[in-house]
Amino acid sequence: MIVEYKDIPVFYQDQGRGKTVVLLHGFLETSIMWKDLIPEIAKSHRVIAIDLLGHGETGCLGYIHTMEMMADVVKFVMEHLHIEKSVVIGHSMGGYVALALAEAYPHKVEKLCLMNSSPFPDSPERQTNRDRAVEAVKYNHKNFIRMSIANLFSPDNRERFDEDIEFIKSVAMQLPVQGIVAALEGMKVRKDRSELLKNLNIPKLAILGRKDPVLEYDSVRPQLVALGIEIVDFPDGHMSHIENKEELTYKLMHFVE
Repeated sequence: MIVEYKDIPVFYQDQGRGKTVVLLHGFLETSIMWKDLIPEIAKSHRVIAIDLLGHGETGCLGYIHTMEMMADVVKFVMEHLHIEKSVVIGHSMGGYVALALAEAYPHKVEKLCLMNSSPFPDSPERQTNRDRAVEAVKYNHKNFIRMSIANLFSPDNRERFDEDIEFIKSVAMQLPVQGIVAALEGMKVRKDRSELLKNLNIPKLAILGRKDPVLEYDSVRPQLVALGIEIVDFPDGHMSHIENKEELTYKLMHFVE
């Protein structure tokens, strides 16, 4: 379904009935990443999966999409659908957006799950890498996508999930260069929301992969433990919804209930 927001289309899926669960995809992904999870959750809940700014069928609002801008879009869709509050599950960049939503509109978030995500800002080194990524995208976005997607999986899984990797690449290839760059710029300037996460008085869950090539598991896990967050560990990479699909579905269903 499409709704208009500030003269751009915003796409969302709306399935099931009952208590609402909002799903927020990661960078270079779209709401189609949730295709296996949505039918499971929709058996007992209403599921809203949104294409974030510059991704999927949702348009661009400029050359930088901050996490706050993306959170405003999520809030807009929720209000359009008359949803007062929701369980929010965010994968990677979607987790950053979920935290921005919880900060700006705490009454909208009933429970929060950070899936292969964290509340911490980019380090100076990571910010430099974002700048390099922007240049790489502008030079040849298709090469950037090919390299980036494969590198989200743990090395031992890249051959095993070859078909999934090719599918994710094919979806990402449809994204506008402006949307990719704007998301990179937005992630680069995101703020530290660890204190916010610590102080949120709602159920909170973090899903981590021990071989996640994006999040440094050995440093992120103890930091999250110090914030008092419930943590579920999986043995693989950044794409828990593919690499650990059955276990993740079980844990998320339990969390949502």
